[in-house]
Amino acid sequence: MSSPNKSKLGHARHDTALIYGLSTTEVERLNESCVEAKARAYCPYSKFRVGCALLMADGSIVQGANVENAAYPVGTCAERVAIGTAVVQGAKKGDIRAIAVATDISPPASPCGMCRQFIREFCELNMPILMYDKNSKSCIMTLEQLLPMSFGPESLIPTDEAQNSAFA
Repeated sequence: MSSPNKSKLGHARHDTALIYGLSTTEVERLNESCVEAKARAYCPYSKFRVGCALLMADGSIVQGANVENAAYPVGTCAERVAIGTAVVQGAKKGDIRAIAVATDISPPASPCGMCRQFIREFCELNMPILMYDKNSKSCIMTLEQLLPMSFGPESLIPTDEAQNSAFA
């Protein structure tokens, strides 16, 4: 027997988020927070506003927005602003449960390569990244999906081993 909803493909945003362990309320808070942060972006050169919201393990939200300056390549992405703020507030690896990013384009934009690597430093590979477009339509992927075969802190040789192998 065919279901009347069979013609609808995929999942609703909140259903998809539940797969990643996020409640509907958490997804709504992330969406609102990253859009709010986007409104505070300082991007007089590119005009490309980006807002970011981090859902922390304690339920709090940390926001960030892109910040540009006249030395164009020296600007800082919203994701790195938010994570840097969280680190200054005491966050450690694993304290970030989810990241949401909002832009003014469609389809949603993912974090840039530099931000993906920065996220990798502080987040678990299975952490969801919610990406919102100008109409709040979203795409959700894990960090591992966005940065396959990644290089992280555990990939480095411990300092004492590196020193010993240098003199072997």
